Amino acid sequence: MDFGLVLQTDPPASQVVSLMKRGERNGFRYGWTFDSAVLWQEPFVIYSQILANTQKLHIGPMVTNPGTRTWEVTASTFATLNDMYGNRTVCGIGRGDSAMRVAGRAPNTLARLGEAIDVIRDLAEGREAEVDGKPLRIPWIRDGKLPVWMAAYGPKALALAGQKADGFILQLADPYLTEWMVKSVRQAAVDAGRDPAAITICVAAPAYVSEDVAHAREQCRWFGGMVGNHVADLVSRYGEHSGMVPEELTEYVKARQGYDYSHHGRTGNPSADFVPDEIVDRFCLLGPAEAHIEKLRALRDLGVDQFALYNMHDAKEATIDAYGSDVIPALRA
Repeated sequence: MDFGLVLQTDPPASQVVSLMKRGERNGFRYGWTFDSAVLWQEPFVIYSQILANTQKLHIGPMVTNPGTRTWEVTASTFATLNDMYGNRTVCGIGRGDSAMRVAGRAPNTLARLGEAIDVIRDLAEGREAEVDGKPLRIPWIRDGKLPVWMAAYGPKALALAGQKADGFILQLADPYLTEWMVKSVRQAAVDAGRDPAAITICVAAPAYVSEDVAHAREQCRWFGGMVGNHVADLVSRYGEHSGMVPEELTEYVKARQGYDYSHHGRTGNPSADFVPDEIVDRFCLLGPAEAHIEKLRALRDLGVDQFALYNMHDAKEATIDAYGSDVIPALRA
C-alpha cells in the first residue's frame, strides 16, 4: 500500500513545503493539496517548490476541476512541472465543490468532466485533442506522462471513473462503502472493455494517532461536513431511499442545515455539528497506531492501493511521524 499526505495550501507556503518534505522522509510517496483558489493559495505555484525540495514524491491536487482553468492551461501546467522534475505529477480531478461554489458557479457536469479527463491527459502527454471545437497540441512536450485520477461518490460518477480514469479517489475510509464503490468502479471498467485492475484505488480521509479518541474525533469531525456536501447533492439527485446510493452514506445528512465554506476543511467547522460520532469513526482513522494498522489492512484487502492522509488538525507533525515510525512500515511489511 502506498501513502499520500494531503494538505491545504494555507500560508505560509514554506510550511506546506516543510510538511511535504517531512512526509517524504517518513515514507509517504504522494503529496496532495486542496485546490480552491479563493480559499487557499494557488497550489500549482507551491507544487514547483515541493518538487524542487523532494526527490521522489509525486504531487497533485485532490482535486482540481474542469471549470476554474481552461483545459490547455491545466495540461500545460502539469507538463511543465513534469518536464522540470521528471513526470512526478498526478491530476486528481472532480466536478468541483468549493472551488466552483465559492466563486458563485455550479459544479461541472459529469459530461464536461469526462471530456476534460480525456483532453487534459492527451494534451499533457503530447497528443492532439479538441478544445472548444479546435484541435490543439502542445508541441514542446516530449515523453509526457499524466495519470488522471477521478473523485466520485454517486453511481454515474463511479461509472465515469471506471470508464475513463487512471485512478479512483474515494474521500472516506469506511470499509463497507469502500467495497461497494470499488466494485462499482471496477464493474464500469469491465463494461467499458478496460482492465479493472489497472485502475489505482485511493482512499482519502483524516487520520489522528492518539489514545484520546474523543479529542481525535473533534479534530476530524469537519470531514463529515465536507463529505456531507457531496452526499446532499446525491440525495437531491436520487432521493433518500432510491437504492442508487447506500443509505449507510446518505442517512446522516438528514440533520444538515447548510454549509459555510469559510470553514471548509477546518477543525471546529460549525457546519459539521450535525455529524455524529459514528460517522467520524467510520469515515476517519482514529486511535492508537494499532487501530490505524488494522483498518488499513482491511482496506488493503478490499483492493485499496493508496491511503491519502488528510492532515488538517492540531497534530500534523506528530501524525506524519507516527505513520512513518509505526503505520507505514506495518503496511509495507
